[in-house]
Amino acid sequence: MLTADGHEVLAVEDGVAALAAVYEFHPDVILLDVTMPKLDGLEVCRRLKSDPATRLTPVVLVTGLSDLEDRIKGIEAGADEFLSKPVHPMELRARVGSLTRMKQLLDVLDSAEAAFMTLALTIEARDPTTNGHCERLAQQAVALGKALGLGDKDLQALRRGGYLHDVGKVGIPDAVLLKPGPLTKAEFDLMKKHPDIGDSLCAPLQSLRTVRPIIRCHHERLDGSGYPQGLKGDDVPLLAQIVGIADVYDALTSHRPYRPALSPDQAARHVLQEAAQGKFARDHVETFLNIAEVAVLPTV
Repeated sequence: MLTADGHEVLAVEDGVAALAAVYEFHPDVILLDVTMPKLDGLEVCRRLKSDPATRLTPVVLVTGLSDLEDRIKGIEAGADEFLSKPVHPMELRARVGSLTRMKQLLDVLDSAEAAFMTLALTIEARDPTTNGHCERLAQQAVALGKALGLGDKDLQALRRGGYLHDVGKVGIPDAVLLKPGPLTKAEFDLMKKHPDIGDSLCAPLQSLRTVRPIIRCHHERLDGSGYPQGLKGDDVPLLAQIVGIADVYDALTSHRPYRPALSPDQAARHVLQEAAQGKFARDHVETFLNIAEVAVLPTV
């Protein structure tokens, strides 16, 4: 039936073969019988949904079991849809068609987000002295987020935000971005536009809605001395505070054309001084410094 509708269909005989086929062929929709040899459909579904590489692939459980308890087990395993045996042809076609369109939309969003990640790394590559900054910042921010007890969604936003925080620098001229010395007031005013530029670039992508506050606010400070909005206190988003601490520390411990890299101890003293001035939350800074030796990655 599905082949007649224009779908390419691959059939396998057991749960182990199903997992192997998914990783080899990357299907748009997966139909699983609950009762299968070797691994049942619930376990296959559970493994697929726990893997970041396959968790967004729609999974339909096909079962002759109609008890509420069995449905709940399927939901807990992460199933997107259920079909009861005997499967009605029209329902099968409708469900598969709908889920295929959903997967194609997710792929478009994923491709767009990947393009933004590539853009961020391309911007970083314009300045050889910042090589590896995005990757280090993503690692450091996630490490601090974990230490502060944040959940998976926030940690994912921190990872993306680490890579994308400076994406707005695509709108800053090389003469300003790569200047081998202190910026003039006019140049710094131009540089301060990059958080708003980055926020505007990412605004069309719904998948980056949790990342946009990081992009726009990572230069804000708790005492109101930051930019672009001069936010104070709790108005500065927590995730932006986390990225801001990691950003300053990594910048201080990296070489710049106008100054050598500071030692970790010197950078720590500087960040602690800024916390004492009210720019950062002292407990966040102290937590970051406690894990810095683990979180800071070598430049590659």
